[in-house]
Amino acid sequence: MSLHYLPHDIPTDADLLSGPAFYERIARITEFDRLAEPMRYVRLPDEWIVGVADIVGSTEEISKGRYKAVNLVGAAVISAQLNAAGMQALPYVFGGDGAQFAVWPGQRDDAEAALDAVRHWAREEYGLQLRVATATVADVRAAGQDVRVARYAPSDGVDYASFSGGGMAWLEARMKAGEVNLPVSTETQAPDLTGLSCRWANIDASHGAILSLVMVPKAGASDADFARVAQDVIAVADKAKRQGHPVPSLGPKAQFPPPGLDLEARIAPKGAMWWRKAKLLFGSAFAWALLRSEIRLGRFDPVDYKVDVARNTDYQKFDDGLKMTLDCGADTQVQIEAVLQKAHTDGVIRYGLHVQDAAMMTCIVPSPVERSHMHFVDGASGGYALAARNLRAQAA
Repeated sequence: MSLHYLPHDIPTDADLLSGPAFYERIARITEFDRLAEPMRYVRLPDEWIVGVADIVGSTEEISKGRYKAVNLVGAAVISAQLNAAGMQALPYVFGGDGAQFAVWPGQRDDAEAALDAVRHWAREEYGLQLRVATATVADVRAAGQDVRVARYAPSDGVDYASFSGGGMAWLEARMKAGEVNLPVSTETQAPDLTGLSCRWANIDASHGAILSLVMVPKAGASDADFARVAQDVIAVADKAKRQGHPVPSLGPKAQFPPPGLDLEARIAPKGAMWWRKAKLLFGSAFAWALLRSEIRLGRFDPVDYKVDVARNTDYQKFDDGLKMTLDCGADTQVQIEAVLQKAHTDGVIRYGLHVQDAAMMTCIVPSPVERSHMHFVDGASGGYALAARNLRAQAA
């Protein structure tokens, strides 16, 4: 058996299908536009578990200026799953005000415990209500949907999952309708959120504005038609400066004190709040000094780290649709909207857009000396959440 496989040579060995090695051996795709092609996706085994999470009332929280907290909780879902799995590779997608993921059968109990723990933590520490739900892939398929996954590698250090097949969107819709949910436990431990942080300052647009885009297929649209529209949108974005990447190529600017200090102090609720903030402030000052001086310390090279932050950013993704956070000018925005509007008129897609002045970033850094740190980017003033709201308004 080959070390990495594509959809045409998926193994049939039961042990491989039911364990973490199944996802680990899926070939990584380095050209984002190829993720629009249906043949790039692998069907998840029936026994695997999919999970979704979504913050209730995220639009109201945005109006209160709390979108950074919303983003942090969304990323916490992923952090908790990775830590619960011992940092083994698993598919996940960050959605701004929520997240999606999948795990192998033997990981279900730990995954659900981690979901419940994040739900409790979000309410206690941030006053945010998190909806969570899980299902087997077999249950999704019994409802006429599917769950397929691909791996996109924007750099050598990380890769991010993309989902297709409609199954994740179906489960999330059922969850929001109150038809499915994960039972609340009366005894919940604090989630393990090791590596989760939110210390970078917002990143101002360099080429016009930050465009948040959400595009999903209309009911009955073919995979081929949706793929064509997605590729057309990506082609327009590719012509923008740096392909619309919202993070500077040399990395974002370090700021002290970090704007997310109060939020990050609540990630690990141990000890008095003043002590948590004091420790974070000291660590942030040290990190800020290193990043500003660009002086190498042991295995940590601040210049390489900041460059990797840009390379490792997930500013474009597929999760039963296309999501993008682009730094682009008015001409690019007009061209993208023209493609989207025509496809909407043709009955292929629904879409939502939101424009703002800056992007924000939430991070998972298992180790600062490794190149596997993950960075989730979104629009700073509502991003994906408001783009999705505009999509829902369009459907009404």
